[in-house]
Amino acid sequence: MEDIQEKDELLQLVSFKVNGEEFGVDILKVQEIIRMMKITKVPQSQDFVDGVINLRGRVIPVVNLRRRLGMEKIEETSKTRIIVVELGSKTIGFIVDEVKEVLRIPKSITEPPPKAVAGIDSAYITAVGKLEDRILILLDLEKLFSEEEELQMV
Repeated sequence: MEDIQEKDELLQLVSFKVNGEEFGVDILKVQEIIRMMKITKVPQSQDFVDGVINLRGRVIPVVNLRRRLGMEKIEETSKTRIIVVELGSKTIGFIVDEVKEVLRIPKSITEPPPKAVAGIDSAYITAVGKLEDRILILLDLEKLFSEEEELQMV
């Protein structure tokens, strides 16, 4: 009986692009999606942390998802966005190349990730979704940082 329920379960995701690859994250983790804004550099922060932003009176660290995933940093475009997410007790912004859409996909079209997907360590990936004409890499944002890295963030 449990198998049938699992197959019918819908995943609600926000999909976005980084370096031409399409990723998805659980919509329940996403607080909001904002346009790029002035990011204040923080001395001696990790190389993947671009700095902090002031979002309605809250100081939020901003992670460049390209750098965190080991990709080359590029200039921002008019499509560049910051996805603000809740990770445990912290609120963190992730810079992505472009936000695509909100998706509802059946869990049954996902499968465990291969060892290295798009050159990204599969420890960050919960699953790979096979949509009609594209592949969607489902990221586990909680696993993107070690405990030590999380503690170092503002």
